[in-house]
Amino acid sequence: MTSRLAILLLLALPVSGVTAAAASPAQLISDFRLKHGEGRVTMDATLNGIAKDQAKAMAAKDTLDHDVLGSFTSRIARANAGRAAENIAYGYDSFEKTLAQWIASSGHRRNLLLSKASRVGVASATSATTHRTYWAMEIAGDYEKRPTVASKETRPAPRKPAVQSCRVRILSVCF
Repeated sequence: MTSRLAILLLLALPVSGVTAAAASPAQLISDFRLKHGEGRVTMDATLNGIAKDQAKAMAAKDTLDHDVLGSFTSRIARANAGRAAENIAYGYDSFEKTLAQWIASSGHRRNLLLSKASRVGVASATSATTHRTYWAMEIAGDYEKRPTVASKETRPAPRKPAVQSCRVRILSVCF
């Protein structure tokens, strides 16, 4: 019984330093960004939600379309970012393959290298009809502080001229 337990434990150990967990999409994107002079990005729940909605909608309609759920501007608004971009793709069975395709495409590459980006969201969904995998990636800068409403300066109401009783007025002088 003890030898079986030892064999099971040996089988559970990583081989040649290989880790059980693959790099996250944020790590892979960050590695690419760092090689090109841009900063790291971290996974963001809001952006993940936007990416998930986009991937699911594309898979449901089996179409690759940035506007499947409405304009990008309207969908990304809840991320409160001054700058943001979206990459979409279909047909790749892993994020690594999808990322490689985006890196090879000038427009997608430009989005991956979005200046001052700090957050990312990535999701995929599979079409029930064609079994294609649809991918969406949202990348954005830091959350922007909402502008505070500046209080309007209250100016005193213009003074109304005092009512004067004049018997004689000569050149705007009252006598």
